Amino acid sequence: MSSKRDYYDILGVSRDADAEDIKKAYRKLALQFHPDRNPDKVAEEKFKEASEAYEVLSHPDKRSLYDRYGHEGPRQAGFQGFTDVGDIFSHFSDIFGDIFGFGGGGPFGDLRGGRGGRGRGGAPRGHDLQMQLELSFEEAVRGTVKTLDVERRVRCEECAGSGAKPGTGPEPCRTCGGRGQVVHAQGFFMIGTTCPTCRGEGQTIASPCGKCRGSGLAVRAEKLEVRVPAGVDDGATLRLTGKGEPGPRGGAAGSLYVVLQVRPDPRWKRDGDDLFCEIPISYAQAALGDLVTVPTLDGEEEVEVEPGTQPGATVVLRGKGVSHVERSGRGDLVVRFRVDVPRKLSARQEELLRQLAAEEGLQVEGLRRGLFGRRRKK
Repeated sequence: MSSKRDYYDILGVSRDADAEDIKKAYRKLALQFHPDRNPDKVAEEKFKEASEAYEVLSHPDKRSLYDRYGHEGPRQAGFQGFTDVGDIFSHFSDIFGDIFGFGGGGPFGDLRGGRGGRGRGGAPRGHDLQMQLELSFEEAVRGTVKTLDVERRVRCEECAGSGAKPGTGPEPCRTCGGRGQVVHAQGFFMIGTTCPTCRGEGQTIASPCGKCRGSGLAVRAEKLEVRVPAGVDDGATLRLTGKGEPGPRGGAAGSLYVVLQVRPDPRWKRDGDDLFCEIPISYAQAALGDLVTVPTLDGEEEVEVEPGTQPGATVVLRGKGVSHVERSGRGDLVVRFRVDVPRKLSARQEELLRQLAAEEGLQVEGLRRGLFGRRRKK
């Protein structure tokens, strides 16, 4: 059972609150508990808690998952929470740059004493990466651990990510004075734009690193282990925080988003956490009843066919479906019976069926094909 507080309670809004009410509530709490205004652990935790609640409730898909399944639901949309306050700053800088209406693109304007749109140390967050991972049907419903071969840019070992030649270092940009922006007067207004010299970095490199050519990053192939929870479905996304590309000048790394592709299984069709399978039976089994073998995720299981079973009749095996990602328990397995009618009969089968028809008071003459393929009664 999750110990997290309800997201609606955290923001102090009703469950039918609209997007604007949620944004206003988060703005109020974020300003109240901002770590630079309240440099204590309690305020920082409340800031992180409110940010997580806003991230989920401000996205319709994540909010819908949360309303249905609780805190674990948004994981289906790739949200795994925030690692630290810096992750929150960079995340909202990229995605919700105008949430507080301040200039500069950052959600908290100048509260941090730095430039908007960057992490607490002024360094921008690295790029997110995305890749696809193919799973078998059983790997998806049972859960698995997979090893990914990832090629991504990492900090250059030669210059420790500074981009400068060893023994030298970046210098403050002379054009903007290290601010990353230049200010122009336009009538009564002062307009800030990105510095054309350093492109917003606030610093320049006179002697670039020979290995990374000043980027501070180098390409490296590596293996990453990802744990796939039981019950994931096709199209679900896993977020590996900090496994994207590192940001320039020591900025926080982005995330790696792993989009899951699940191969279908001919034995079952899936609808949410419920499974459906179709079992063929003969008309004799349908009329007289029988025991048939049904494939389940736990192995084969015998299911009773009631006498007089009609085509399309179903039997539900409770708890034999897919594990719920967001809570304990499993879905159901729905078994549908398909009555197969033989295309050809032996002489003995035909004789017995005619006797059965006679018992029912029916005179079934049957049909035979003529010379030109037209059907006619015997």
